Amino acid sequence: MNSFLPLRDVFLVLTAWAGAFLVALWLAVMVWTYRDMRARHRDRWAAWFAALSVALLFLPGVVVYLLLRPRMTLEEAYQKALEEEALLEALEEVQRCPGCTRRVQPDWILCPSCFTRLKKACHQCGKLMELSWTLCPYCGTPVPGARVEGTTTEDALRTLALDVEAPEPSSE
Repeated sequence: MNSFLPLRDVFLVLTAWAGAFLVALWLAVMVWTYRDMRARHRDRWAAWFAALSVALLFLPGVVVYLLLRPRMTLEEAYQKALEEEALLEALEEVQRCPGCTRRVQPDWILCPSCFTRLKKACHQCGKLMELSWTLCPYCGTPVPGARVEGTTTEDALRTLALDVEAPEPSSE
């Protein structure tokens, strides 16, 4: 008696293994499609439809799904939106308190959180100035006790007076 399996039995075993592998692959691709679509779209019906199309068409269904699925997952879209918001915030140059780094408004004199002085008011016109400014850019009044580098206060005021008194050229 021959102890080897007949060739027909070997073929049946290999066919059974290949069939089981294809069924497992088919189920795995359906589950993967459903999970992938749930990660990319909020609608459950879209995920079920994608899994059903893969179930009915198998490999051509996978190819169609890969061609038509949304490009980004919901998490990637959320992260991208956060990055864009951070970039827009950086472009807006939001003013922050040097003491506590919280957001402050441009017209605040003190930070309401840590009471750090943010700006000072001009003694002449009352408009807000940066703390480092030694001269009011609105009315030209020097800050009391500040020294203007390179020019005297009188020179700065004379220059300002000349600019104000200079007649505008007429367009006649």
